[in-house]
Amino acid sequence: MAVYPKKRVFMSFIEEDKQRVWGLRLLAANPNFDLEFYDESLRTPIDSLDAAYIKAKIRAKIDRSSVTVCLISEQTYASRWVDWELDETDRQRKPIIAMALKGVTQATLPALIKQKGLTFYGWDPDNLNTLIRNA
Repeated sequence: MAVYPKKRVFMSFIEEDKQRVWGLRLLAANPNFDLEFYDESLRTPIDSLDAAYIKAKIRAKIDRSSVTVCLISEQTYASRWVDWELDETDRQRKPIIAMALKGVTQATLPALIKQKGLTFYGWDPDNLNTLIRNA
């Protein structure tokens, strides 16, 4: 098996999907599973109501990443924060991967993903690993 350097990944998702995102993080931590990346995304909510402060903290995480993975469920499209994270990633000219969360078969896509005509991938951790490596 070829050795690839780990990519720094920012994961964009809605708070309601936190449990499913933890499942993906567990897969990445499993040595028997071929999914490797450094997770630059938020693990705990930022303790502030100041939108500018929150954006600065998230922007710093996106700055350190090389790719953003937007994990999509049925309600992701309605999140202003996901839209902002994707816009910031695009502003920084970094790649965006749009993938459904496990169990999601149909979803309305966030605005930027539709606007840019990005491919929406079904849940497939093996493919996600390949997409992250090639980003």
